[in-house]
Amino acid sequence: MEVKPLLDELRKRLDTDSLDDLADALGVSVSTLRKWDKQNFLPLTPTLFAKAIVKSRDVAIKNSQLETIWPIVEFFKVDANKPSTSWQIIKTGSKYLKGLEESLKKSKGIYIFYDSLGRAIYVGKSNKSLWREMNLAFNRPRDDWQTIKLSNHPNRNQEFRPGHHKFRQLKTTPVRLYDIACYFSAYDIDPGMIDNLEAFLIHGFANDLLNAKSEKISLC
Repeated sequence: MEVKPLLDELRKRLDTDSLDDLADALGVSVSTLRKWDKQNFLPLTPTLFAKAIVKSRDVAIKNSQLETIWPIVEFFKVDANKPSTSWQIIKTGSKYLKGLEESLKKSKGIYIFYDSLGRAIYVGKSNKSLWREMNLAFNRPRDDWQTIKLSNHPNRNQEFRPGHHKFRQLKTTPVRLYDIACYFSAYDIDPGMIDNLEAFLIHGFANDLLNAKSEKISLC
């Protein structure tokens, strides 16, 4: 078998640009690939073929175990900001915060919001941009499943009247995440694991989270 066409096809199918990347994907050393490339002809014996399959399988298993979850930020303090008509989870004025924003923009995965005691209150996912989805969830109406009892105070320009002059009834009031979320974590997740990992977290903490929808775990 000619080596160059084989290596070119492997590069294309494994989406690699260099021998180093291809060696990592196949689970062989770079020196081995260079040796094959120089030979220009590779006797494809049963032993060589079997070794290649086993090594590729081992690399795939290692990647699935060690490269599925990459923390971006954990228990980061929410600093709610409203630059336009909606709230954002942080102000991004400093270089550090701008870097966090950019990292969230280009990442896909799972995010978690926590209350003031560090207890998880909401789990979400994004298959496109964590930054966009986290801010959407931050502003999304929570309707009937996320409410607290509050007094209704006027926001127009009028004189203050103390409670013993004007009693204000406590009413069940819907709140949004920007009202109660104090910290967040975000994780870059392998695309094939995002849906199931979100569902696993929601199922595992179903009585603690404020998620209205219980995602399904795919068994296929």
